[in-house]
Amino acid sequence: MKRLKFSLLALLLSSITVHANDSTGYVGVGGVAYIKNPNIAMKSEDLYISKDIIKVAYEFKNLTNKDIRQTVLFPLPKMSIQYDGDFADTETTLNSFKVWANGKAITPKMHVRAFLYKGHDEQSELDVTDAFRQCGFSDKEILSAYHHANYDDSLSNIYAKIRACKHPTLYRLITEKDTHWKSQAIYEWTQTFKANAITRINHSYRPMVGGGVFFDESLDSNFCLDKATRQNLDKKSGTHPLSYSALGYVLTTGANWAKPIERFKLTIERDSDEIVSFCWAGKGKVRKVGQGKFEVIENNFVPTQDIDVAFIRVK
Repeated sequence: MKRLKFSLLALLLSSITVHANDSTGYVGVGGVAYIKNPNIAMKSEDLYISKDIIKVAYEFKNLTNKDIRQTVLFPLPKMSIQYDGDFADTETTLNSFKVWANGKAITPKMHVRAFLYKGHDEQSELDVTDAFRQCGFSDKEILSAYHHANYDDSLSNIYAKIRACKHPTLYRLITEKDTHWKSQAIYEWTQTFKANAITRINHSYRPMVGGGVFFDESLDSNFCLDKATRQNLDKKSGTHPLSYSALGYVLTTGANWAKPIERFKLTIERDSDEIVSFCWAGKGKVRKVGQGKFEVIENNFVPTQDIDVAFIRVK
């Protein structure tokens, strides 16, 4: 199972699939950069996570007596061009992102990026977006990992185009067996934060849910599954493997604002035939607030850890 992460305002979005918090930033020539904004505070964040939808409601306060215009970014996870069957419908995620500012729908601009890697070394990341553009690749071709329809034909055509172009950097994908590439979509919009006023931003999207057919003990620490729960699960399942779904959300970009998040609320909802397990590093306690719903509330919250959630089927 692979880990991917999303978020918003730095919005970064996470087999585990990960999603993220909004951050201010800009799309530069070399890729995406995020900046800390000392003049805008996050008054509240209300985050809802389920396998079907992720919804976030923010309240931001401009601490100055002047309007501030900022670029807000929402990056989807980087997806490998090699088809990953763990993700059921990545194209739905690509098309599902919606955002509202003060109740008004916004149509964000989408940027497409491509990155080259040597083996599994994430530090070797090289932005090759311009190289793909020079070879005449369209946005949809660069985002082939998100478009699984006719995937094999698409992949064959892409590599034929790389061979024909003979760009020295991209040609490494042909000559080096351990070199591969990932694509990424990044949504962007410009937001005005009125002077000394609250700006409300809402967004939602369908998460990319991964998982597997066997939730073994090696995964317990990833999701803080305690020994008593593990023993109970093993007893119930007997010789049958425990299947599960998992996703993630990037919380740490929520620390990019002027002050701690004044009020943070997390709600996670599971199906009736599941248990849910996740680690929580804040001071607030996880409480059950309804059938299949769990809630955490934090005050003056500075997120220091992202969240991975496992939905383990028990029936």
